[in-house]
Amino acid sequence: MLASCDKVDDLPNYGSGKAPVLTASATTIAAAPADSNNTALTLNWTSADYATDSNHMKYVVQIDSTGKNFARAVSKEITPGLNTSYTAKELNNILLGFGYAFNAPVDMEVRVISSYLNNNERLMSNVVKIKMTPYKVPPKVPLPTSGKLFIVGSATAGGWSNPVPLPAQELTRISETTFGGIFQLNGGQEFLLLPVNGDWGHKFSVKDNTVPGLNGGGDFGYDLAQNFPGPTDAGLYKITVDFQAGKFKVEPFTQQHGLPSALFIVGNATPGDWSNPVPTPSQEFTRINSTQFELASIALGNNKEYLLLPENGNWGMKFGVKDNTEANIKLGGTLVPEGQNIPSPETAGNYKITVDFFDNSYKLTKL
Repeated sequence: MLASCDKVDDLPNYGSGKAPVLTASATTIAAAPADSNNTALTLNWTSADYATDSNHMKYVVQIDSTGKNFARAVSKEITPGLNTSYTAKELNNILLGFGYAFNAPVDMEVRVISSYLNNNERLMSNVVKIKMTPYKVPPKVPLPTSGKLFIVGSATAGGWSNPVPLPAQELTRISETTFGGIFQLNGGQEFLLLPVNGDWGHKFSVKDNTVPGLNGGGDFGYDLAQNFPGPTDAGLYKITVDFQAGKFKVEPFTQQHGLPSALFIVGNATPGDWSNPVPTPSQEFTRINSTQFELASIALGNNKEYLLLPENGNWGMKFGVKDNTEANIKLGGTLVPEGQNIPSPETAGNYKITVDFFDNSYKLTKL
């Protein structure tokens, strides 16, 4: 028996493509909210000229902030085509998704990656730099009209008693659309957030408190049906409530010395010098809410030092600064437990001192 086979023609050998060249319609974009549905950016690029029909080519547009090397880029796939556009709203959502502040310009970068449909032979375009400014949009959850926020519930020290204990159960307003607080919470319990202390008429709550992981954070809303689920274990927790994104977060607060319930100032910059216990009430702060303390007025000597004490008369607990030679630290900075002495201002005089343990910040204002 004889066997034979037909010779198959050589497979085609396609030539390599070439990197696309990207151009943009603008290098600075600062749209107004009224223009949200208008086209703010148009991108064009040259063909990668792969040896195939354009319907078999793919282009991926990537946008990221400068210096990130497109590690967290927002991508958009175009198949086929040599251009795409973004409305002002689309770009704004990208910028806000990165967490950038309203009305603050951000340096962004754009590039195009070409390939066959199966992602073979990926070629990168040039990078185009564009300065983009996010505009302000309404918060996802309406802000409390009172400008305040209070926590109530079985997870809290005050239980479901309403009005709640003040100032310990009032949250701090961190920014226009963000509130935060630090609280001792009971394990396995629940809470609500109230815009008006003592009023059950309205509340901030969640839609379904059985969602897995919700006791660590998630979506919330206005007058929804169910209470926030508290953490499983008892302890100190930092709660952040972001009305802009409609998100809340609950995370353990494990800082040394915990959250002070009182605060005192001691040092040779103060009238009481380094004597401890310090004179009260002149060197005792007033607690404003769960995290903020304020000393309305104190005479401070210039170019001297002081510390902040959670317990009057106790040198075993104190707050200072990490490095007291840091620039501009005399009028504000970040506190650390057991830190160095805090330098007083260059100019002697009366000052208001504000301390916020939500971010461990302190600020001096000359009166």
